[in-house]
Order: sequence, then C-alpha cells, then structure tokens
Amino acid sequence: MYRYIALAALCIAAMPAHAGELGAMKAESIDLGSFLGAVYYTPEEDGYRVVTTIAQGEAGLPVRFVAILTENQTVAVSVPGKLGESDQIIEISRVGGKLFVSPRPDVDGILTASPAAAVE
Repeated sequence: MYRYIALAALCIAAMPAHAGELGAMKAESIDLGSFLGAVYYTPEEDGYRVVTTIAQGEAGLPVRFVAILTENQTVAVSVPGKLGESDQIIEISRVGGKLFVSPRPDVDGILTASPAAAVE
C-alpha cells in the first residue's frame, strides 16, 4: 500500500511531462500511454543517479528503473504499444551537466542507447 501512496505523491508533486531540463531532486511526470510515472535524479560521485518509476494505471504495480548517467550518456524507457501501435519511449540524457527528459518516436521497435547530442 505504501508504494502506491509514494508513487501517487511523486506523480502529484511532479511537473507536467514535456521535453525539457530536469533539476536535481525535482521530479517530472511522464506519460507512456497506459503507463504513468515520474523521473528524478540525484547527483552522486560516479554520475547522476536517475530513478524512473512507472505503473499501469492507478491499480498497476509500480516498476522502478535506476541508471547512473555520466556526461553525454542517454538511457531510454520503453513501453510496448498495442498491436499495430508504436511503442511509447522516453529518453533521459545528460548533456552539459544537465539532465533532459524527452519523448522519442519508436524506430522500428528497436530501442538503442546512444550518446546525446552536444549542447552549444
């Protein structure tokens, strides 16, 4: 029960989902179709510890993904679409000492992690 309350509180406290910069310890809501959740990060010695928590609807069990991102690294979280529909994907990138969260279109169902583009 506690995990549902924690996920709900995190989603309520988070900012609306959009492509943009994410501040340390500032959660952002994410929408992956029927899966909703939040992402936040904390700076650590070996990189940014990125925590993404999603659940299917209000009744679904939450699932947490954790990754350590160093400069110019990107991680993606993907939820398969229904038959004939595209997957729902978000990319989380660390560039220029900042963390960015953005939706990414499905590319033939192939999920790849790639270095982020440099920021001018």
